[in-house]
Amino acid sequence: MPPYQPSSDWQFDVPTSGSKRLPPAARSFESLAHQGYGFEAAIADLIDNSIDAGAGNVVVSFLRDTGERGGRDRLVGLLVIDDGHGMDEAGLDTAMTVGGREEYAVGALGHFGAGLKAASLSHADALTVISRTRRSPSTGRRWLTARAQADFTCDIVDAAYCQDLVDRYDGIIGWHGTIVRWDQVRAFETITAGQTDRYLNDAIERLETHLGLYLHRFLARDGFHVDIVVEDVHTREELDHRGVEPIDPFGYRVPGRPGYPRTYTAPVEGLGDVPLTAHIWPPKSPLVAYRGIGPLAERQGFYLYRNDRLVQAGGWNDTRSPEGHLALARIALDLPSEPNDVFSLTVKKDGVQVTPAFARGLEKATDAATGHTFADYVRDAETAYREAAKRRTEVRRAAVIPPGKGIDPKLKRTLRDELPQLEGDDPIAFVWARLDVPADTDSADLLFTIDHKERLVTLNKDYRHAFNGGRRGGSNDAPVLKSLLYLMLNEIFQKERVWANQTDKVTLWNSVLVAAVRAELTRGED
Repeated sequence: MPPYQPSSDWQFDVPTSGSKRLPPAARSFESLAHQGYGFEAAIADLIDNSIDAGAGNVVVSFLRDTGERGGRDRLVGLLVIDDGHGMDEAGLDTAMTVGGREEYAVGALGHFGAGLKAASLSHADALTVISRTRRSPSTGRRWLTARAQADFTCDIVDAAYCQDLVDRYDGIIGWHGTIVRWDQVRAFETITAGQTDRYLNDAIERLETHLGLYLHRFLARDGFHVDIVVEDVHTREELDHRGVEPIDPFGYRVPGRPGYPRTYTAPVEGLGDVPLTAHIWPPKSPLVAYRGIGPLAERQGFYLYRNDRLVQAGGWNDTRSPEGHLALARIALDLPSEPNDVFSLTVKKDGVQVTPAFARGLEKATDAATGHTFADYVRDAETAYREAAKRRTEVRRAAVIPPGKGIDPKLKRTLRDELPQLEGDDPIAFVWARLDVPADTDSADLLFTIDHKERLVTLNKDYRHAFNGGRRGGSNDAPVLKSLLYLMLNEIFQKERVWANQTDKVTLWNSVLVAAVRAELTRGED
């Protein structure tokens, strides 16, 4: 290129006089760890990698030191374990390199090559990834934030430890799979004494809802499961176990207006025809998929999917403002698979930026079969809401304390759909154990005891076999018994103290239920 000569004409190309290499400073790693990932979004990003790896089973395990071997009760780490195809050493090096992935397969959920690192280091000061494939042994790499910020040094994990950790989770990982390990999780280190159970209940509830919503299309398929467990790091006992159920944001039973859902086609400049499936929810729906996924004002609008993964749950993307009269309006849109200049996914995969071309196309969107316009849809959604507001108020059920640990997730979802929840209250938990009773009381005469302060129902483990048909019980077993006790005891747990008449009720219920259990066991022996 000839030397630059000053000119009064506009320079359409910026003149250069050479080049030099400017590698990233190690401090750039610090910015990677401050992307603003929420805890639930970070875990979802890790599970995206599991899905891309062909996993059928993913387990999110909170590692807990209960303090029974000395020290205090605390959370010491978190694992995400999958049975995907795994990575060999070269693949693991690429995965642990910032921006190392240059191309993704068609339909992959990964996009920028930074999710594993950014999501993990936003919450933990140590990230370890251990993996094995069918043809290569277990191998591992570890990032420590402090060392990465100094010189981008990544540790090679001892091969024997890699195999030991894979063997520990042999029930999940067979011939291939991956374990992502978080240590020095910053949120875990802020939990005060005696608050571990409360933190876990809140964190797992939020995670369960987030994963159930954003991954609902995958969770609805046969052959894909996500479980959340709390594991005693010493004994390996599962202290809690919940299977994540799909939460379909369009999972109503009857639409809020006849003729819906409708599919509209929006002609978007530079992209072509974009189909949108518009739904109107039934007014005043109690379902978790409507009321339990966030404020209604934030959940109206567009639900944008990329390769079947929900990446935006509500919002109008600057095409209009949210308002109460549009609370029933939700529109599903699958983003085009090919790259385009209209829709841009955020780095955290928690939203989509759109250009004004989409808004212009929306104004022209119609249902090809009927000529019905998108503007007509908006009016129908408003009308459905206004008409419902004029109707006589429906019977409202009394709010209840939420169900907690020990209740099957499907049962828990039904309870939340059917009964309004008291926000901020510690949930009611169920455990099987030997009953702690006074010396003059025979524990065989009791099916359960309650700890009013701790919101805990302790079930007599001597009767556990009567509810499991000879099968080995799990933490969420005996759903019929637990649901009945949950409904019976909820009002008592809501009182500030247990009065004599309520104590008498508990005595009565124990007497009747123990007699029923004994009768059932006698019938089984005949």
